[in-house]
Amino acid sequence: MALYLLYEAASGYALFHAHGLDEIGQNTEAVRNSVADLNRFGKVVKLVAFNPFESALDALNQCNAVSEGHMTDELRNFLELSLPKVKEGKKPKFSLGVAEPKIGSHIYEVTKIPCQSNEFVLELLRGVRLHFDRFIENLKPGDLEKAQLGLGHSYSRAKVKFNVNRVDNMVIQAIFLLDTLDKDINSFSMRVREWYSWHFPELVKIVNDNYLYAKVSKFVDNKSELSEDKIPGLTDILGDEDKAKEIVEAAKASMGQDLSPIDLINVKQFAQRVMDLSEYRKKLYDYLVTKMNDIAPNLAALIGEVVGARLISHAGSLTNLAKCPSSTLQILGAEKALFRALKTRGNTPKYGLIFHSSFIGRASARNKGRMARYLANKCSIASRIDCFLEKNTTAFGEKLREQVEERLDFYDKGVAPRKNIDVMKDAIENTQNKDSEMDTEKASTESSVKKSKKKKSKVVATEDGEPMEEDKPAAITNGDASEEPKTEKKKKKEKRKLEQVPEQEQAAEKVNGVNGVNAEEETVKTKKKKKKNGKDEDGEDLPAASEGKKKKKKSRSEDDK
Repeated sequence: MALYLLYEAASGYALFHAHGLDEIGQNTEAVRNSVADLNRFGKVVKLVAFNPFESALDALNQCNAVSEGHMTDELRNFLELSLPKVKEGKKPKFSLGVAEPKIGSHIYEVTKIPCQSNEFVLELLRGVRLHFDRFIENLKPGDLEKAQLGLGHSYSRAKVKFNVNRVDNMVIQAIFLLDTLDKDINSFSMRVREWYSWHFPELVKIVNDNYLYAKVSKFVDNKSELSEDKIPGLTDILGDEDKAKEIVEAAKASMGQDLSPIDLINVKQFAQRVMDLSEYRKKLYDYLVTKMNDIAPNLAALIGEVVGARLISHAGSLTNLAKCPSSTLQILGAEKALFRALKTRGNTPKYGLIFHSSFIGRASARNKGRMARYLANKCSIASRIDCFLEKNTTAFGEKLREQVEERLDFYDKGVAPRKNIDVMKDAIENTQNKDSEMDTEKASTESSVKKSKKKKSKVVATEDGEPMEEDKPAAITNGDASEEPKTEKKKKKEKRKLEQVPEQEQAAEKVNGVNGVNAEEETVKTKKKKKKNGKDEDGEDLPAASEGKKKKKKSRSEDDK
């Protein structure tokens, strides 16, 4: 069976025919030894066809398709034109050697060309890659290297390309910094307590919060100078007037030693640093909340921003967390306990980082394991939605949270929860309704913008001195009936009268031969009707032009008589 080799170069697709393989033998060692020698390798492998890429962008698209195991239309056309044609109902007498098994399977599914990818084929393709510049004619020495370098840069740049608003690395760094800040603030605040307690030891029992203690120690400074005048300032800091009075009373009978002004300055500076760190910690927490709402909104809505960020940082990235099964996500953070349990053949841990969620704490001791398993299941669903959904929405996370609440009620009260299919359908409907509302709002805003533009253009036209259509003066009338403009209704009536008059005259001429008297009476009646119709519906006279026409009609009727 003949063997063809498909080689994807940086400059185009190349198809080689490997013939005379019996000389080398189907042995990878023999092929590996013959590859280095161009004379031996050139006798076995020969170029059949070469299809260069049209541009660098085309080369990048083809490279991406090959890496994903997808056969493009260009590659299909190239193979169908270059390979021998196979008659219908017969098996092909050749096979195609490819480097990637994925693209080989796709080629076989679409074109039914048998493909193979093994060590023997890979060694042949290695030889093709080594001597490729010798097979292609009119190829300059540096062209191939430039094409490979440019394609490599563009391919790696496309792989690294990401959405700036969805960088999970920022969340990982923020949660690490938040944990270290918590430890540092705790240790520094304890140092402030110990340092200032030499001067004012009673303050520790009155103020328990670290941040408030640092603020009060900076405000009080020297306890001997503390008086009732500073009670309003202490109440502003503590929010409690009784505590402020208690501090003033304790300062009067304090057992602490006096400190020098330089020592007090150092204590104040250190307290200020602790306050700055705690304020920065608040800002960092707000930043983490906003980033989690951008990167993983459903996971944050389900389990909280801090716990969700810890899961992402422990997994390494959001995509890694999405790839984890729920059983792995359940014990993330409890690896030591898991391996210790496996080593000692004890009970494996039920939960890891998700233990910090409020749902686990609300569950009873009997149902904590069940709740952890259910919560891990929902967290894995939320992480996959966040990772692979292009739209930024919290509808799924809110519905999943409702499901967890219903599961808690089921464990406590026995209330049956809803099915997952129904809940997901509701979430999809909510997202679709929101999208439609957004579209309608956009359309309304666009129409309002167009109207405002039209108004602006009209205002500009009036400023330039051009009268608007509504403001243009109408035809001036002097009061004469002849100068009044004729309306459409009046014009139609006149046309009908003009059409009726000749018909009546013809009828009168026919009847004149039989009885002339009746004809004269009818003509008199028609004249009276014309006189009556000579006025408008509003009682006004018709224009003078119509009266002239009537006179002409009268003269004609008299001639007929």
